[in-house]
Amino acid sequence: MATDPVATTLGSVTRRRFLQRGALGLAGTLGVGLLAACAPAAPPAAKPAETKPAAPAAITAPAAAAKPAEAKPAEAAKPAAPAAPAATTAPAAAAKPAEAKPAAKAEEPKLGRQLIGKLEGPEVLAEAKRPAKIAEAPMLAELVKSGKLPALEQRLPDEPMVIKPLTEIGKYGGTWRRGFTGPADGENGNRIVSTDKVVFWDFTGTKLKPAVAQSWEIGDGGKTFTFKLRKGHRWSDGQPFTADDFMFWYEDVYQNKELVPTPSAEFSINGKLGTMEKVDAATVRFTFPERYPLFLDVLGGGNTFLGASQATRGDNMGGVFSPAHYLKQFHPKYTPKEKIDEAVKAAGFDNWVNLFKNKINWRLNIDLPVLTPWRTTTPINTPLWTLERNPYYYAVDTEGNQLPYIDKIQMTLAENLEVLNLRAIAGEYDWQERHTDLGKLALFIENQQKGNYKLRLDPAYNGSDAAFHFNQSYAADPEIAKWLKSRDFRHALALGIDRDQLNEVFWLGVGTPGSTVPDDASPYNPGKEYRTRWATMDVKQANETLDKI
Repeated sequence: MATDPVATTLGSVTRRRFLQRGALGLAGTLGVGLLAACAPAAPPAAKPAETKPAAPAAITAPAAAAKPAEAKPAEAAKPAAPAAPAATTAPAAAAKPAEAKPAAKAEEPKLGRQLIGKLEGPEVLAEAKRPAKIAEAPMLAELVKSGKLPALEQRLPDEPMVIKPLTEIGKYGGTWRRGFTGPADGENGNRIVSTDKVVFWDFTGTKLKPAVAQSWEIGDGGKTFTFKLRKGHRWSDGQPFTADDFMFWYEDVYQNKELVPTPSAEFSINGKLGTMEKVDAATVRFTFPERYPLFLDVLGGGNTFLGASQATRGDNMGGVFSPAHYLKQFHPKYTPKEKIDEAVKAAGFDNWVNLFKNKINWRLNIDLPVLTPWRTTTPINTPLWTLERNPYYYAVDTEGNQLPYIDKIQMTLAENLEVLNLRAIAGEYDWQERHTDLGKLALFIENQQKGNYKLRLDPAYNGSDAAFHFNQSYAADPEIAKWLKSRDFRHALALGIDRDQLNEVFWLGVGTPGSTVPDDASPYNPGKEYRTRWATMDVKQANETLDKI
């Protein structure tokens, strides 16, 4: 931070004290992941383009100790969520933004930066038709042969989602080994299975793609959004997935005050509530009283209430559909109170709401029908969280092979993060990015050959993984609040940060110091010059700006 030899006061608060009281923070997330040398990577459809972008320096590094059945699907890059355009404000007339000073001598990239790849991923072919020839995993073919499962033709939608693999068509089979930290680590599974969305963003986070909705249409000047579902789409138990599942969620879950006490602001525009209606069995429509230009972005969001899907926010009653045929048995509108009370008592809950929340949680309830690539077969509250392929999953690759490629995912409980990272280094995981520690980068690099894995740092289009946040809603001290809302004051602080030193000390030199603008390749990037604008250390100019204001 910019400081004078003698601290100058802001009213009665010194600059140093101001920083302590001003609710300013430095936040960052950089993940390390391991990819096994001989284990299958995640299938192309394993991860939807979530709304939240992958960390610019996320690392992937699976281990290859045990060879899963020769499954080797095309590797899917971690999807990136849509990055909002950076708000750019014209610099103050009194101070000129510091520009980056050219390096006197080009330095060789640090070892960590050499591991950073390019942003890439599989592609959703929105206009592709159902391939003429379709195929399925051997384990499912055996179930069909024994009469335990309908033929593939009856399990796929008429027009499935077609995925173009990143590099090649994958092979069926195998178990993907990962680590998790316990019942609260639900995000470990969400990031893998949450393609059960109406729409989602592609891996760049810049293009909306159809998911369980085959297509959509915006009407009435942006007030209505009509979605066509994929005919023949089925839940993992084989029951039809239709507009009735949307209406059950809307009328009996979302509008039930015991389940959702407060309506979501996302289902309104300018404080005016929207509505949902069933047009026909395969069509639903959202209607708003005013134009709602961001509604599709909300539905594509990975962490929004409406868009996050059953896999990500279903246990919080989020998403916009639920399996009506299954959940009605736990809802008092459809099942006699006496029967529900018996179920509540048998499950050890104190009321129907808590029972319902348990039954709608895909990580805990192995009987819950889902639309995801894999479904839980051993719940998350056990030492081994297990997911197996969904025989009714709605996506295929470009050659007509039903996805996913991998048969099973096994997540082994790690007592703590240190244990998880040591197991990763020992080569006990096939692909692990969550909970891996960038601080152990040197150890990961050193043990690649011994652990039989490869280390990768994943880029993304988002603006920053570590940013300086100003709490502009702070109101406890009027003097502090005044400066937090001052553009010039914020510019001065920005000029006082030694980003290069932070990068070296905390992120081992793998980061790109600069402002929080989206990646240069992103369509939201306002210009390369904004990477260094107000983002190059200049203590002299910072202090001059502070003195002036």
